[in-house]
Amino acid sequence: MPSSSHSPVQIIHVPDGKICDYIDGKFRKDTPEEYVRQTIEKRLVNEHKYEVYRIKIEHTLKLGSRRPRADIVIFSSDSTSMSQDDIHLIIECKSETIDPKDKKDGVEQLKSYMSVCPNCKWGMWTNGRYKEVLYKNTVGNKVVYQDYNDIPPGDGSLEDIDRPKRNNLKKAFEDNLVLVFRTCHNYIYGTDGLQKQPAFFELLKLIFCKTLDEQNVGRPLEFYATSKERSNPDGQLTVKTRISSIFEQVKAQFPQIFQSRDEISLNPRSLSWIVSELQPYSLLDTHVDVKGRAYEELVGANLRGDRGEFFTPRNITKMIVEMINPQPHETVCDPACGTGGFLVSALNHVTQKLYSDVETDYRKEEIDWTDNQRKLFRDRIREIARRNFFGFDINPDLVKATKMNMVMNNDGSGNIYRTDSLLPPHEWHRDFKLELCKALNIEIQTITNQDSLGLFDVIVTNPPFGSNIKIKGSHILGQFNLGHLWRENPDANGPEDQFYMSDELQSAVPPEQLFIERCLQMLKPGGRLAIVLPDSILSNPGLSFIRQWLISKGIIVASIDLHVDTFQPRNGTQTSVLVVQKNELAELSLKSSIATIKPYNIFMAIVEKIGHDKRGNTLWKRDELGNEIWVPETNNILNINRTASGAIAATTATKRRIRDDASTVVPPIFNEWKKEEGLSW
Repeated sequence: MPSSSHSPVQIIHVPDGKICDYIDGKFRKDTPEEYVRQTIEKRLVNEHKYEVYRIKIEHTLKLGSRRPRADIVIFSSDSTSMSQDDIHLIIECKSETIDPKDKKDGVEQLKSYMSVCPNCKWGMWTNGRYKEVLYKNTVGNKVVYQDYNDIPPGDGSLEDIDRPKRNNLKKAFEDNLVLVFRTCHNYIYGTDGLQKQPAFFELLKLIFCKTLDEQNVGRPLEFYATSKERSNPDGQLTVKTRISSIFEQVKAQFPQIFQSRDEISLNPRSLSWIVSELQPYSLLDTHVDVKGRAYEELVGANLRGDRGEFFTPRNITKMIVEMINPQPHETVCDPACGTGGFLVSALNHVTQKLYSDVETDYRKEEIDWTDNQRKLFRDRIREIARRNFFGFDINPDLVKATKMNMVMNNDGSGNIYRTDSLLPPHEWHRDFKLELCKALNIEIQTITNQDSLGLFDVIVTNPPFGSNIKIKGSHILGQFNLGHLWRENPDANGPEDQFYMSDELQSAVPPEQLFIERCLQMLKPGGRLAIVLPDSILSNPGLSFIRQWLISKGIIVASIDLHVDTFQPRNGTQTSVLVVQKNELAELSLKSSIATIKPYNIFMAIVEKIGHDKRGNTLWKRDELGNEIWVPETNNILNINRTASGAIAATTATKRRIRDDASTVVPPIFNEWKKEEGLSW
């Protein structure tokens, strides 16, 4: 690995089955319980701003004749001895299988630890699915443990725990938002008795409410539940009334997603608990990658489709979008948008380009922008999403999920509609056509048939595919050349005219074949398409006619073979990414008038490592001995240790593993190839 002479990169080799602790750098067994603890450790430093020197891992306590080890302890900021008397907060982390009411390892264990630490006022117990925060108080001669929403921040202030202020909302880091979303969903699933999908949509309503509340700049935040409200029935009802009022605003803003009669169906107790878990975070300011990973994991666990819908992993959507390179002024569409992964990646790509441009204009980095400059930038992103981003899907649940994905990522909702993209345009619902034409600033009468759909500059998509969901019906198949039967041409001069299209329609066609043609129909001349397809389309001799038709309609720019485990653990179909640029009108006329197409270069690559195995487990880069490779983080945390003389010594402590993912190297190589080929986009 290359390194600077001023700051050499240290590679830390971690044995198989171990992890490197975030706080003290020690190797520990990689277990579910350890995953919970590492997530909490990162939250303590990055969100709560506790100094690392105050935090000790597996600290031994004196409990009568026993010497148990507390998972995490935090000492008072003025502690010099780091003794048991100076412990300020204790955290116990358990695996998901441990119940908080468990006699040995549940919340009572935490209370017993707090009881022998006279100045320990705070404690937290969590198993990754559920957490309980306790404040130890003395009433008369009796010790009382009160429930709180969260532990206090590093400076000890309490006012923002119950009702956070807008400027004190926290950005989530790494896996913490994943943990929060998963915890909230599981709480609804377990407490309200809802099945997974209804539980997901109840949480979705609250995420909409939380996001809208953050957008209401100039008003106090209303998305909150105080510790007192959460702990009694009357307070829980107060919270439900307050959140329901926000949801009325949500319904007014998103009438295409929520109906006027929709309500938040959670019981007041679970609603108050969920609100208290979400309220400390800023969903708008948290990095888009953190939000995207958390949201898509939640979606993936609840909305995996049974209609050939296998949602594209984030690393692949990012690779494809970087290759296709959408620009701020271009219209972008996904006609089979699923949960919006491609659209979010494309919007993030455009946003990053705008960040660079605006930072140049402001002559300062984003971190130094004023509140007004941030608001102007967000307004610009909203406008781009409103004017240039489009997504269609037949599944109403996925349309809702995509809307939320777009809203939560860079604050732009785009134009996401429920429709069947393969239907003839004259069968599209009139309301959909009106909204689409209004967004594109065109007249509704201009969309008449499949030949009048050239509306978009860029299309990125992963259409549903499979032999079990074939498309039938002459009214649909008749729109497509690929819906017809193709026969061998006895007078063929070469591969360009090996087949000819007959007047006879096929009885049924897999949807991915029709989506290829529909996508090219929807592109403007010169527009570009990136589409995920099963390998059979590119290699099966029986589908040669598709390849012949394709090269007659566009330029095949790139073909990327994806690893067989790309869509695992749910689908093992071997897939490829095809990048095509639609012919300009003059090129199309020229191709139809000559027998032979002039040869040209096509970029080809194989993604041999995808970052996960067939079971969905993450794969990490390893050295030649098979050990995982750990490297220091780019933004290292300082691990401050008090020495015997009282001085403070600083050492780097934060380390990370590297995902074994070859998709990241494809876009830069492709971009260099594009320059050599003279492709300007």
